[in-house]
Amino acid sequence: MSELRSCIYECDVRHQRFSPKPHRFDYRIFMLGIELDELESLGRTPLLSVNGRGLYSFREADYLPTGEPVHNGRPVEAAARPRLRDRVEAFLRGRGVELAGGRVLLVTMPRVAGYLFNPVSFYFCFDAQGRPAAAIAEVTNTFREMKPYFMGPSELRDGTSFRLRLPKHFYVSPFSDVDVAFDFRLGGPGEGLAVMIDDYAGGERTLASALLGTRRALTGARLALYTLKYPLLTLRVIFLIHVHALALRLKRVPWFAKAARPADQRDLYRPHPSIAGTSPS
Repeated sequence: MSELRSCIYECDVRHQRFSPKPHRFDYRIFMLGIELDELESLGRTPLLSVNGRGLYSFREADYLPTGEPVHNGRPVEAAARPRLRDRVEAFLRGRGVELAGGRVLLVTMPRVAGYLFNPVSFYFCFDAQGRPAAAIAEVTNTFREMKPYFMGPSELRDGTSFRLRLPKHFYVSPFSDVDVAFDFRLGGPGEGLAVMIDDYAGGERTLASALLGTRRALTGARLALYTLKYPLLTLRVIFLIHVHALALRLKRVPWFAKAARPADQRDLYRPHPSIAGTSPS
């Protein structure tokens, strides 16, 4: 089998809250860098299954559900398609971007023993000449709602990275209101990965998040090593989210109820019952 272009990114995750109370934490994870044209070959990697079960697994149905209704948003871009690559291309085409056979690299955490939680996954999309064409940040909250944020040619900076600031209109954390702005900076991916996502309330940066990764070969031996180095990866991530939420509650950081502003939660998939029956006024 020829060497895969798909890879692993071993990452540092950093969060620093500035307002209204300071809070900081750091932890290590690994993410898969999956070339969507390599799924058949990728499924032959020891310990990793594609669209099946295993210690580590990747399932296309977990991502970009554009065949489903969009809550408080634009009409569905295309009918449901079986291949994730097809859904990505249709999503981009609806926003004026044609890949014309170019690559799509998805940076995401795998399922671990069947359990999945991905706070954010990233699609880096290239045209047929290998130039960056678009990017998608697919954000998932603890209610399992999912919202993709699109970055196209107008957000490309220096020909290599994407930058976008816009109101999130999505309930990501009970400690940030839904109209706080996301500021995305997506750099790479190559031998390194550098992603920053900050929160802004007006002109004030209230939260800084960074994902800094180093490329590693994707092999069964490395996955076995990371089983020991990063045990129960996805369970650990969701556990840490709740631990730090408790720490913020103890610091008396203001809390925002999800059901308080349902009409301002827009363009998302799989809405939670607390907002599923609402629509913008």
